[in-house]
Amino acid sequence: MAMSTVDLGNREFWAAPWAQRYEAFAAMRADAGLPWFAEPEFPGFPTGSGFRAVTRHADVEYVSKHPDLFCSGQGAVSILDLPAEAHEFFGSLISMDAPRHTKIRRIAAQAFTPRRTEALLDDVTRVARSVVSSAREKAVAGDGSFDLVADVAAPMPLLIICEMMGVPESRRDEVFAHSNVILAGDDPEYVTSENPLGDYLAAGAGLSGLMTELAALREESPGDDVTSALVHGEVDGERLTHQEIASFFILLCVAGNETTRNAITHGVWGMHRDPAQRELWSSDVDGVTPTAVDEIVRWASPINWMRRTAVTDALIGDVPVSAGEKLLLVYGAANRDSDVFPEPDALDLRRAPNPHQGFGAHGPHFCLGAHLARREIAVLFRELFAGMPDLRVVGEPDRLRSIFVNGIKHLPVALAGTDAARGT
Repeated sequence: MAMSTVDLGNREFWAAPWAQRYEAFAAMRADAGLPWFAEPEFPGFPTGSGFRAVTRHADVEYVSKHPDLFCSGQGAVSILDLPAEAHEFFGSLISMDAPRHTKIRRIAAQAFTPRRTEALLDDVTRVARSVVSSAREKAVAGDGSFDLVADVAAPMPLLIICEMMGVPESRRDEVFAHSNVILAGDDPEYVTSENPLGDYLAAGAGLSGLMTELAALREESPGDDVTSALVHGEVDGERLTHQEIASFFILLCVAGNETTRNAITHGVWGMHRDPAQRELWSSDVDGVTPTAVDEIVRWASPINWMRRTAVTDALIGDVPVSAGEKLLLVYGAANRDSDVFPEPDALDLRRAPNPHQGFGAHGPHFCLGAHLARREIAVLFRELFAGMPDLRVVGEPDRLRSIFVNGIKHLPVALAGTDAARGT
């Protein structure tokens, strides 16, 4: 593919077939420089001077490990500069720099220690088993089919996040609806009004309001949940504000939910395309899981990119960049860099080593919830193999129209031997 035909700032590029996307990534990695692209247009956002794509594994790693040269604080989750009102809801850890980022991450980390994460195992197993069981009951009661995303992959991580944070059951549908709008990009299934920016901000305000209410309640009446730990945790005598906790919750609903949701869905789709990999894992769940989970995250690369901004003139590899330039760290490209991953387009559930960047590259912004996400994916597939050994994909994935999330909205599946599986 010629570089002249590639445009990462065009939403149609991200809607093109995956094979075409990965061919473009290969062309960019082979290019001598860091290709420049014009910024996408989005109603309500100012359009800036463009951005450069960082696509090689080593370069993404370098930028991520040098926050002194490449900052997150000018925008990490948007190519376009967010309007001031958006920072109230979306100015979370992911869009901060030291020293503020360091202090807030230390407070947040107190709520996500390995000990606390291990304590969540029973909850993860219970939720995964319940979700799989409910989906099977739905299939058996009907024609044998269901939607893997709507019935399994989407509710499972969001239920765990809500339980972790202590969100009442009566408000969990609200969390799900707001999260879908925030993650929707410009997908017409979720964004139906003439004011997408307004919808985006309203969804952020909805999640923020819910969590500030809960944080105020936990300040007076602590419980055994992560919200209580965040409210009462402190570093050097400082605590998080309720708004900072709300922004952290929004980050969980977006990053924590979306990575797990799409890793699960892509994993089922990938094993459908390569049944030998499914047989490999399902026949030796304990033996294959440790490598399979990370390979699914690498192969899926659920988050397409994160942005950094050059703080000063610097070099990335041999390429000079100027202060103020926007850089897109393209994880889907880095995770298929043939200099690091042999046969990078293949789903190889035994792949080791696997230094993928599906949770971000190493550095201060490496995903705080990576351990929990791995656990969720591992447990969910264990429950799928045990509870639905006859699960079959019966249609093409319906992809999310998003420049940011490598999402699948719907994936039709059915139980083998049913009318739906036979195509009737």
